[in-house]
Amino acid sequence: MRIYKAILTGMAAAMMAAQPVAAENYRVEITVPTEADAEGAMAVLKDYDSGAKLDSALVTEGRVLFSGDVAGSRIARVAIDDTPVAQFILEPGDIAVDIATRDVKGGALNATMDKAIAQVSEVMKKFKGASYEQAAALEREYEACCDSIVAANADNAVGLMFFIELVSDYDVDAMEAALTRYPQYRESKRVQKMQRALANKAATQPGSRYVDFEVTYEGVTKRLSDYVGKGEYVLVDFWASWCGPCIREIAVLKDLYKEYGPQGLKVLGVAVWDEPANTKKAIETHQIPWECIINAQTIPTDLYGISGIPCIILFAPDGTIVSRDKQDDALRADVAAAMTAAAK
Repeated sequence: MRIYKAILTGMAAAMMAAQPVAAENYRVEITVPTEADAEGAMAVLKDYDSGAKLDSALVTEGRVLFSGDVAGSRIARVAIDDTPVAQFILEPGDIAVDIATRDVKGGALNATMDKAIAQVSEVMKKFKGASYEQAAALEREYEACCDSIVAANADNAVGLMFFIELVSDYDVDAMEAALTRYPQYRESKRVQKMQRALANKAATQPGSRYVDFEVTYEGVTKRLSDYVGKGEYVLVDFWASWCGPCIREIAVLKDLYKEYGPQGLKVLGVAVWDEPANTKKAIETHQIPWECIINAQTIPTDLYGISGIPCIILFAPDGTIVSRDKQDDALRADVAAAMTAAAK
């Protein structure tokens, strides 16, 4: 059955490629809440998949107007002064987006998206109070729900949006299997980036040697190799000031640093996906005692295939990865085992 479904999907994708869709006009009106204090700010409409800029306009009297042509449909995102504020399906016709309520009106696919979101939301509600065994079954139900939405919308932007959600936690093999079923998504820039991230994550598992990177900030260039592979164990924490789990994990790192620092354990922070000023403030607020590479952004996360933070990696004295993606007690256990072995 799955083979038959994959053949049909591939045929549909081929037919779509062979018959270009004519561009049609769109008009998008964004309502900006007065409390946002955004009057006169620059709003930018971008293609969510490729990141390409589609249009820009100033916020005027609490509104932003975009217009242009679109062939078929695409996922669009609006940012005001570089801060994302809305996401919707860009399709021909009139579309109205209220930032305050996140309400999107206009367009058949935006209506389809609303129904799809309602479907998955019903599954998500069941997770509250679910046991471990129930959660495992609900995860399968959630995946099946997303998959059915993708199958029903394989020729439009709703399908792409839910395909990205469907494969967000997949490994390399599962991703390839999904793309065999839905080959049209191989052309997606975001999916291609996810594939590269999965390959890089697989290449930087325990037992692999570190991958070097460099970050230049305020005229100073720092490299991971300045700290790793120098004859000492090093815990590297990829984090951001806005990330709650990152901030909570600082206490664990402080405990490990206090206990094993005298035995030679080093700790290094690498601030990713964060504004430098916010990173500096967090370092001061949380009294982080170890050095931090600031403004790394996506440089290390791309190389290591990091999709979520905190991501904490323990490197051996020779630069080999000993532990990755562990937190709390699991991280404590890995560090204790490494430091105990080093002391023998």
